[in-house]
Amino acid sequence: MRVGDIEVLPVVDGMGMEVAADILTRPGVDDPWACHSEHLGADRTLQLPLGGFCVRTGDRTVLVDAGVGDFDDGKYSGGGLIASLSAHGIEPRDVTDVVFTHLHFDHVGWATHDGATVFPNATYRAHQADWEHFVAGPAADSRAVGKLSPLEPQLELFDADFTVAPGLDARHAPGHTPGSTIYVVSSGEQRALLLGDVVHSVVELGERDWQVIWDVDPAAASAVRNRIADQVADTEDLVVASHFPAMRFGRIITTGGPRRFVAT
Repeated sequence: MRVGDIEVLPVVDGMGMEVAADILTRPGVDDPWACHSEHLGADRTLQLPLGGFCVRTGDRTVLVDAGVGDFDDGKYSGGGLIASLSAHGIEPRDVTDVVFTHLHFDHVGWATHDGATVFPNATYRAHQADWEHFVAGPAADSRAVGKLSPLEPQLELFDADFTVAPGLDARHAPGHTPGSTIYVVSSGEQRALLLGDVVHSVVELGERDWQVIWDVDPAAASAVRNRIADQVADTEDLVVASHFPAMRFGRIITTGGPRRFVAT
């Protein structure tokens, strides 16, 4: 995918599997998936691709999220991200920056491996609110501490919106996690939004009241998701999230019906 002069490459790491109704619901709606069966497997499961996006802009090679890593718990399995990068001619030493949309385990898996950073020449960046929530605060997650603490010599925390690289900007979008961040790719008149887990399934870009069990602040998460969707609806702006089917970009459309995601 090209956004003007910038290249954005989906980088696949693996796949997750969840029973759709266990993770995504609508208050007061008994079977919200009845109208969205085309997104489900025969056993009403939802496949969740795992990975990230590599943004090549100028002399920078930026990895947005790092998949689930060398991991398999029967529901989530990864291990393919490094090979996916290599297929694009990118080796770990070539990555100049690693930025996270948030610090859940399925987005930081290749941040480190066996206690060492995977991308030796990269500056790693995470929102300070997420670092406090997952790593440094009183309720820190032991798995996150083990995975992410080795980053500290290469880590820069941020607490405000900023430009990562030419044409790549970080925008705070809290709700899913305290530091949840989207990344906006822009070149000329073209834009694409890398949404992280602001959205887990394309259905959330339709009906406005979907809730996901992993949101730390469901009301804030819903507000930010709907605000972004409304802002880009019926424009040329592209949106994508790593859990979207085939990690495909698309547009949000309202003409001729309700708000919906249409893959490009």
